[in-house]
Amino acid sequence: MHRGPVTPGVEDENSEGRLIDMDTEGRDLDFIFPGMWASSLTGLYDQDVTLAEGMYRAYHNYMETYTSVAPDRLKSSLQVPGADPEWAISEIKKWANSKWVAAVWIHLPPGLPVDDPDLEPVFATMNDLDLPLVHHSFFMEPPYFPGYQDIWGNSVVARTAAHPWGAARLCAYLILSGLFDKYPNLRAGVSEVGHGWLPNWVIRLGFNKSYAQGLTPKLKYTPLEYVQMGRFRCAAEPFEGALMTEACVKILGEDCLMHQSDYPHGQSFFPDTAREVMEWDFWGNFSPEALEKHMYGNAASFLRMA
Repeated sequence: MHRGPVTPGVEDENSEGRLIDMDTEGRDLDFIFPGMWASSLTGLYDQDVTLAEGMYRAYHNYMETYTSVAPDRLKSSLQVPGADPEWAISEIKKWANSKWVAAVWIHLPPGLPVDDPDLEPVFATMNDLDLPLVHHSFFMEPPYFPGYQDIWGNSVVARTAAHPWGAARLCAYLILSGLFDKYPNLRAGVSEVGHGWLPNWVIRLGFNKSYAQGLTPKLKYTPLEYVQMGRFRCAAEPFEGALMTEACVKILGEDCLMHQSDYPHGQSFFPDTAREVMEWDFWGNFSPEALEKHMYGNAASFLRMA
């Protein structure tokens, strides 16, 4: 929870206030996700996808203005609908060279898997432009997370399960589809989904791919190796703690996890989030570069900023 006040209005138009808070906490760069409205617009796709496209276009214009005070420090992603690949490609090409653009978030409506052949031209465009795919899960609006009808009515369970379940499914299909092999510049990252689940998931995924042979394309690497290579990266939530983070780095390597502040939301420890993570005593067990990668390097290279 916050340990100090956040400058008012930073989630609206006060980007200069955000820079003040960034300097207070020692954050060189902020990658900014839009609110839950961006993903909930998938509920409109079957009625009129152009309504969502208008909102996404407005967000892009807004971010162009919001980040203009420091475009080298304030970054975000392009919002595009999976239901309209042609528009998505056009919008990606339009904004790809803008300084604030560091990734693409493809919003998938229910029933559209990330490896659907209709999305191949979108991934080809992202590959050519060196733009990664990002995902930020929610739990109480469409597109609903896997298993959302099986929670038995407890919102705590829903919130706990929604974020890692959605990210785990995305991770599995990106790897098993062979998209990472087909598009060498393609990489994906997930945020606010936890990170402790990831080692177990990719190890199990690798075993089951080997056990149920012939059901997926032949891959160049194992699921664990794709993650260790940094093709699939995960933002690390500080509340999961030092023991969990150390275990993840031991298994996944030093090129997977990216520091997540969750600023300006109440779950962050602002202004102490970065300092708390940097003071964990296990960093000396890894290479001299491990802490720098976790706090900056992995995110910077993922978001084409390094």
